[in-house]
Amino acid sequence: MEVKKIVTLLLAGAWLGVAPVAAQSGPAAVAALPAAARQAYYQAAFEQRAAQLYANLRLGATGLSLPVFREGLVGYYNLQKAGGSSVLTLIDFSRPSQQKRLWVIDVARAKVLFHTLVAHGKASGGDVPVAFSNKDGSEMSSLGFYRTAPTTYTGKHGLSLKIRGLDPGFNTNAESRAVVVHGAEYVCEDFVKAHGRLGRSQGCPALPVAETAAIVKAIKGGSVVYLHGPATAGYRSQWLNLNTAVAAYAGLQQGGGAAGVN
Repeated sequence: MEVKKIVTLLLAGAWLGVAPVAAQSGPAAVAALPAAARQAYYQAAFEQRAAQLYANLRLGATGLSLPVFREGLVGYYNLQKAGGSSVLTLIDFSRPSQQKRLWVIDVARAKVLFHTLVAHGKASGGDVPVAFSNKDGSEMSSLGFYRTAPTTYTGKHGLSLKIRGLDPGFNTNAESRAVVVHGAEYVCEDFVKAHGRLGRSQGCPALPVAETAAIVKAIKGGSVVYLHGPATAGYRSQWLNLNTAVAAYAGLQQGGGAAGVN
């Protein structure tokens, strides 16, 4: 059977929701493809997976755009470890603070765990953040990918969670700046009604107090967090490399390493 027809048939199976893709469609057929065709197959399967998740979770109706979700998913697979957390937290700081702009998604279970408000740094802007920094004392939010700490702790804001920045030049000073996930009284609908925006932090992604404990417990343990910002912020990252994300995705579908697409 010609390569193009094999790829078409395999992807048809993927689009119908058969998982894992390679196992159900025939790993031998995938393995028999030339390297470029295997890469094309898994890249198309990845894009279909992203679009399918986005549609099934009705993320568009909640205000999350497909491009932002896709970016988060690319980073998630690039940072995913075997047996690691399947939770991805997305924060879209291109949206105003009065809107719910944080999503916690269990990718493996295809489920939205939380969708809520989140504050940005006071020096980043008013309702919509426009400036971001990795510098100590900036009181700005820092964009990019983070990994959550294994355990929580109790600090001046109550139950909190440390996050480690993974993007040099953009967020790697998060720990020295004490940028953590915590709850704050100024993150609530009443504050928005009174001021037209949320209160702001010193750079931390602060959450509604009533939801903090549940969210922190859900995302602790090495899960991926992605803080997206406006295009004018100039953010760039190695974790947004599609080729390596596709290789990681393929490895997970194969139940092991990603050598099949190299």
